[in-house]
Amino acid sequence: MADQNTKILRGRLLTFHDAPQGPEDTGAYSYDEDGALLIEAGKISRRGSFAEIRAAAPDATVVDHRPHLILPGFIDTHIHFPQAQVIASWADQLLDWLNDYTFPAELKFADKAHGRRIARGFYDALLSHGTTTASAYCSSHPNSVDAYFEEAESRGMLMLGGKTMMDRNAPADLCDTAQSAYDDSKALLQKWHGRGRAHYVITPRFAITSTPKQLEAAGSLLKEHPACHLQTHINENHNEIAFTLELYPEAGDYLGVYESFGLLGAKTLLGHCIHMNERELGVMRDTGSVAVFCPTSNLFLGSGLFDRKRLEGAGVKTAIATDVGGGTNYSMLRTLDEGYKVLQLQRQRLHPLTCFYWITMGNAKALSLADRIGTLEPGTDADLVVLNARATRPMALRMETVETLSEELFVLQTLGDDRAVVETYVAGEARRPE
Repeated sequence: MADQNTKILRGRLLTFHDAPQGPEDTGAYSYDEDGALLIEAGKISRRGSFAEIRAAAPDATVVDHRPHLILPGFIDTHIHFPQAQVIASWADQLLDWLNDYTFPAELKFADKAHGRRIARGFYDALLSHGTTTASAYCSSHPNSVDAYFEEAESRGMLMLGGKTMMDRNAPADLCDTAQSAYDDSKALLQKWHGRGRAHYVITPRFAITSTPKQLEAAGSLLKEHPACHLQTHINENHNEIAFTLELYPEAGDYLGVYESFGLLGAKTLLGHCIHMNERELGVMRDTGSVAVFCPTSNLFLGSGLFDRKRLEGAGVKTAIATDVGGGTNYSMLRTLDEGYKVLQLQRQRLHPLTCFYWITMGNAKALSLADRIGTLEPGTDADLVVLNARATRPMALRMETVETLSEELFVLQTLGDDRAVVETYVAGEARRPE
């Protein structure tokens, strides 16, 4: 008899090995019209045709998702947990957004009960949109980090996050100090990093809200704990850039601030990267730092257009993210739709296969976690999403004329949202909003 946790998921399987340049680039992805995954102990133990997998595990329970697509769960590389209640707030630009909405919302996270309640809604939103992993900013309160990771742990999710470090240019009750930020972050890191599926992220908000001493402390943490990620923001808004250079006149440019404190590396996630100079691109390439594209946020706050071709042409790794709550939707499908338009404005037309690579394996590689998530390869975690390209009447009507997988993917990213998500699996278990 098969273990009760052993199951076969049947459906149309799509997984990526590298960034495809189009449908002819079949070495970059695998597609099985009648495929199956054997799930055991939260991992994918085998992938193949349904006939092959059924023969290998005749006693396993079969969950038949035909005719839907089964892909790796979506990955969001930049999101703000405390901004769940400020998404869709009428805002001007970045610095006004922070002062008018973000900081007042984050003050509430001193109360852990509030953090727990928001965490439940936050994780419900992620799962309902097919997102199984995200890298999030918590507030400056250690309570918020505990609420965030406790909820992730209860749902078995692989999540990244950390306490926001900021010791100036914010309300006094939100500010820490260089020393307290170091001490709190270190204690939280030791508590959470590597516990279950949790990954701690050292999180200075950005140069404007951190003194040199605090960025030095962040650099010390990263040096002491190189297995951890670091996340922050850069070159999002012209006023932000000007203020940063007033605060750090010796830096020369924005990236120079982070560079001087040892904050760059292959696990450094730099949100936005819109207004980059050539020197900064070279440093990002040489350090392996990741540029995170946040299209709905960039449009909503009027920040500018991310130039993917220029960044990747310079050898910079890129990722894509929602950036809720400046971002306007938890859905990686909606994020792809807006990202496609941002790039289309610059004549950088993306193929649908490339888009779905980006929100699965591409983002997993950006997080240095492609050996665990973002794929349907045997031995990896069974974090999956099942998609229905006929989920709404307009989608079903359009699908009547669709003839290829690429066309179907484009329907999903252009018209899809949470209604297109049939099921989300976390470590092999179906996870619906609670």
